Amino acid sequence: MIAIIDYDAGNLKSVEKALAAVGQESVITRDFQTILSADKVILPGVGAFSDAMHNLKKYDLDQVIREVAEKKIPLLGICLGLQLLFEESEESPGVEGLHLLDGKILRIPDKEGLKIPHIGWNSLNLQNQGRLFEGIEQQPYVYFVHSYYLKAAEPDIVKATTEYSTMIDASVEKDNIFACQFHPEKSSTVGLKMLKNFANLQGGQD
Repeated sequence: MIAIIDYDAGNLKSVEKALAAVGQESVITRDFQTILSADKVILPGVGAFSDAMHNLKKYDLDQVIREVAEKKIPLLGICLGLQLLFEESEESPGVEGLHLLDGKILRIPDKEGLKIPHIGWNSLNLQNQGRLFEGIEQQPYVYFVHSYYLKAAEPDIVKATTEYSTMIDASVEKDNIFACQFHPEKSSTVGLKMLKNFANLQGGQD
């Protein structure tokens, strides 16, 4: 069973539907016991960094997510869910993230001819043998919707990058923590393959 954390962020149903498409049972929940007894946990999200952190704290889900990380339950952050796993975001100065991983969330720099938010399909440069990308060929196209991007402090946790006005750390992996800035649930067969790879993980480090 995969627990999808419900903290009043959008996009939960599409993650649930994508998991069903790869034969995975999931539940949208904020119940602590359900989350902690799940095989895997997903932290999705769209919206503002400060609102999301406020809601996680309101439901004490920030503590549950830390416990998930400590118990080595595989955890996947998607879009805003990726950003929340890091230290802080330029979108919300003074608001501390979950800081399970080291790095900062920065605004995508303005560049002539490019629109922000970055919405649409971009190819990924795969690196450092990410387990989410097993069986996926180099330069896969995935779907993004974001105005802020990750600059990870540890280069070796970065498993995919993309270029949009700047170099964006698009996917990271460290121990049992996985995260994507793009939306695998909206990224066609490539995204479904990634979700399947996540569902098939054997726990923390293989």
